[in-house]
Amino acid sequence: MAAGCLILAVLFGVALFLVVQAIPALTAPAEDIQGGNGFFAYIAPIVVGTLIAAVIALVIATPVAIGVALFISHYAPRRLASGLGYVVDLLAAIPSVVYGAWGAAFLAKEISPAYDWLATYLGWIPIFEGPASATGKTILTAGIVLSVMVLPIITSLSREIFLQTPKLHEEAALALGATRWEMIKMAVLPFGRPGIISAIMLGLGRALGETMAVALVLSSGVLTASLIQSGNQTIAAEIALNFPEASGIKVNTLIAAGLVLFVITLGVNMIARWIITRHKEFSGAN
Repeated sequence: MAAGCLILAVLFGVALFLVVQAIPALTAPAEDIQGGNGFFAYIAPIVVGTLIAAVIALVIATPVAIGVALFISHYAPRRLASGLGYVVDLLAAIPSVVYGAWGAAFLAKEISPAYDWLATYLGWIPIFEGPASATGKTILTAGIVLSVMVLPIITSLSREIFLQTPKLHEEAALALGATRWEMIKMAVLPFGRPGIISAIMLGLGRALGETMAVALVLSSGVLTASLIQSGNQTIAAEIALNFPEASGIKVNTLIAAGLVLFVITLGVNMIARWIITRHKEFSGAN
């Protein structure tokens, strides 16, 4: 009881601090905020950039994570599954700054020719419109780095849920003549669907709040629909890059941006918890 109340008190204290410090930015004249159009005009493009990076990460990481989780839980030999599961869990222990350094020093340079190809042959699609960034430090690169970072979260949770599938359900499907893949479609995936959704939501929470990896990989700029041009920015990276030199109303503006990120992340985690609670009898969460 004491520990639970302490957590709530800390959460309330953080929220109260953010609200109090954000009020000057929310009530300040529009010309005092960066850009000169008010706080909401300043924060809207950054929120969109944050969501774009997070969605890219989930689109890439989710199918890979579910595939790896299924391989570990239902296909791989026990010895191989144990070692592979350990490697996947180890990815979560790597500091985010290491992922950022890898993305900036290696991935961005290596993936730049692919961006040129996309701009040349698929440039008629707005998200691949050129000219492609010469450095490769784009929102797409940031999304790829984030996908590697959220991969162990989604994989580990999905694996544990798949392992909790009732054995009688699996054996019944196999006894009826189903192949292993058909058994997974009929017994494992329906049982684990709510858990997979909650794992994805938790991964989304990680992607939304990631700071250093995005700050190192992304060449920030104005909001653009193209994923391969320089530009776009996320809330966390915006705060990290500008807070050390900020003063006056700029500090309040960045704290207000942090409040927006706090609300978004809190909402994502509440939705994930709601899904787990509502479907706990089916997801193995009980």
